[in-house]
Amino acid sequence: MRMTPYLSLVAALALATPAAAQQPQASQHGAVSQIVNTTTISLEYDRPVLRGRSIFGQLLDYDAVWTPGANVATWIDFSAPVRVQGQALPAGRYGIWTIPHENEPWEIIFVSEWDAHHSFFPMESERLRVRASPESSSHMEVLAFYFPVVGPYETTLRFHWGELVVPLRIEVGQ
Repeated sequence: MRMTPYLSLVAALALATPAAAQQPQASQHGAVSQIVNTTTISLEYDRPVLRGRSIFGQLLDYDAVWTPGANVATWIDFSAPVRVQGQALPAGRYGIWTIPHENEPWEIIFVSEWDAHHSFFPMESERLRVRASPESSSHMEVLAFYFPVVGPYETTLRFHWGELVVPLRIEVGQ
């Protein structure tokens, strides 16, 4: 029996699954968590990839607000009050935004509106703004957050992409 072009199309569509039609996101989801003393610090973000591009000039501009991630705003959650770069921040979940500067410390901004699109900075919900000096490092193709230093009452959260690392000192209660 010979199939008509119409029946061939119907058969092909019937055999196709939704999973086969979906492509993976270009920026995969990532998460990192660290317990310091009794405080849990959790962070979730989508991880953009450089793919031969340079960060500044092609992907980002200096002196412009940006959330370090893709698709949606990066968020961080503190189970107890903390101090970030020496400044107090209550327990809770916050969106993280930055203003990168070329030759001076970056501004790191914590906002209470954590569930936001990555293109719309919710300035009215700003809770804390600190400064952190970027450092040079080995190349990191995919955006990464990690905790390379953990002590009994403090940790360093590093934001690493390209050859740039921005460390944030986080202190917890005793």
